[in-house]
This record gives sequence, structure tokens and C-alpha cells, in this order.
Amino acid sequence: MGSSGEDDSLTSFGANVGRQPSLLSRSQDWILVKADRLFVAAVISVATFFLFLGLGELGVISFVNDDSITRLAGGMIAGTFSLVTLVVSINQLILSREFTAAGEAREQLEGVLSFREEVAEVSSVPASPASPTRLLELLVAAIYDRATDLEEVAEDHDDDVREVIQQYVEDVTESTEHIDRVLKESTFGTFSTVSATISYDESWHLYVAEHLRERHSDELSEEAHESLENLIEAFKMLDIAREHFKTTYLQRELTRFSQLTIYCGVPAILAAMLIGFVYGDITGPSISVVYLPFVVSGLIAVVVSPLALLTAFILRTATLTRRTASTGPMVPQKNPEEGPFDVEYGDDDSRPASAHSE
Repeated sequence: MGSSGEDDSLTSFGANVGRQPSLLSRSQDWILVKADRLFVAAVISVATFFLFLGLGELGVISFVNDDSITRLAGGMIAGTFSLVTLVVSINQLILSREFTAAGEAREQLEGVLSFREEVAEVSSVPASPASPTRLLELLVAAIYDRATDLEEVAEDHDDDVREVIQQYVEDVTESTEHIDRVLKESTFGTFSTVSATISYDESWHLYVAEHLRERHSDELSEEAHESLENLIEAFKMLDIAREHFKTTYLQRELTRFSQLTIYCGVPAILAAMLIGFVYGDITGPSISVVYLPFVVSGLIAVVVSPLALLTAFILRTATLTRRTASTGPMVPQKNPEEGPFDVEYGDDDSRPASAHSE
């Protein structure tokens, strides 16, 4: 195997962990993921207030037309009712997953306990920690340790194989060192854990490890095979742990979103009704024209608050789900042309072709 082209590709299509992102990328990541959702929702509501106030000052819109404002108020009431109903439906969907019989609850508990035992075995500790952040720290340390073991046992191999493995190990260790720093700096909590690992492309590393194991099966020593198997097992544990914590976080986040939407839904409906009452007098608005733009813009900002919450929470949950959509070595976010391994049907002649019958 030629080492130059393929070796470069081992890291070219891996994770961007440890590389300095641009200011625009950091700003986008802060808005989509890291910023407090209540703060983002508040910014959207305040921006709506100033938007309508500014449009009124520029003469683009008018606050003195009774018919248009009352129609707008009626539409906002109907829209807020629809949004609250949708959120209640989402909450019911989440609650339906919590209703389990004794047998299902036992299976879930046994599954979690079994996984914790496997993590303890992989991490060489007496018992897995309860903290999600600490548990992932142990798995990341296990990946780093097993990757360095692989590099050591590869010293006695041919130059081409040793160079490929060294480059792969360098990429893995660089990524794990960065994730370890992020986990140590993060605060306690499920979201902090999921957020810290969102940029770690362990699916790619798992894919490369499996391909190296199969492509160089005849060239790797028994110790190298065992080291690769141990590394693959650690990647699997990390992927399962992150998926578990992500599911837990999404359940809690959507439940919190449902609660906040109900809290804001009642004031939003009352604000929309108040807009209609302000223009209910046959002589025109009951508030001075001087203060009317401020009052109506403020009430519209209150009406928009449930929609602002929806925007803020969906931005984060959708981003987390999209960035962690990979399952094992299946990497849907990669383009078909990306990756160092171009294979065709029948490349591995050592494996018998499937017999087609009928």
C-alpha cells in the first residue's frame, strides 16, 4: 500500500478537533449550542420589540389603523393557542416514553448496569462513576492509552504499515487530548457532557480502525490485532455512552421547553387580547398616539415570546442531533468521495463470494 496519498487522507477527513475555529464559527456555535436558551429567547423578543418600533419610526408600518391591528391580534391569539397545543403534544410524547411496565423497567436497569460494568472493565476502575462527565473522561483516557499501546506494538512492522498506524494514532491522541481538556473545563451536568463531545468524531476513528484491521490483517501481529480490538471496543463504549447521555439530555430539555412555553403562553395570549382591547374603542386607540408604538411593540414582543422559546430550543436540539447523527462507523455527514479507502466489490479475494440461488 502506498503511504503518501492514503496516509494524508487518514486525517484529512477526520474530526476537526483541536483546530482553531474562525470567529464566525465560534459565534455560530455559541448561538446554536452554548448560549443559555432563555437568554437567546429574550434576545429574540427584545429584537422584535425594537424591530416594530423602528419600522414605526421609519413610517414603514402604522399603529393607528384599528382594523389591521385587531386582525393581527386575533391571528396572534389563534397562533399562540396552536403553538401551546403543539408543545403540549410534544410533552405528551415525551411522557409516553416514561410509562414502562415492571419488566421493561427491569430490562432498562439491567442494560444500564451491564453497560456500567463494561465501562469499568474498559477503564480499569472498580466501578463506573455516576457523573456523566467523569465517565466520559475515563473512556477518553482509555482510548488514549489503547491508541499509544497500538503505536508501540506497531514498531516492529513494515515501514508502510507502521507509518499508517502512527499517523492514525497521532490523529486519535490529538483528538482525545483536546476532548479531555474540554471535559475537565466543563461544569457538571448532562448538557455539558454532550456539548463537550459534540465535535469528537469517534465514528470516523472507529471506521478507520476497522478498515486498518481488515486491510492489514495478514501484516499485523497478534499483539497489534489485540490492540486494535481493544481500541475499537473503547470507541464503541464512548459512542454508546454519548448516545445515552444525549437521549437523557433531549428528554430533559424538551420537558423544560414545554414548561417554559406554558409559562409564557398565558401572558402571550393575554397580551394579544390586550392589543385588541386597546383598539376596542370606536373613537380609536385608548392610548395616546405618542405612546402607542411603544405599548403595541411591547405587547407584540410578549406575544412572540413562546415562538422565541421554540426557536431557541429547537436550534440547540436540532444542532446536537445533526452533529451526533452517526451510529458507529456509519458516517452520514461525510461525502461519498471523502475518505482514504476506495473499495470495489471483490477486492478481498480471501473472502468467499456469496452463493446466489434461485
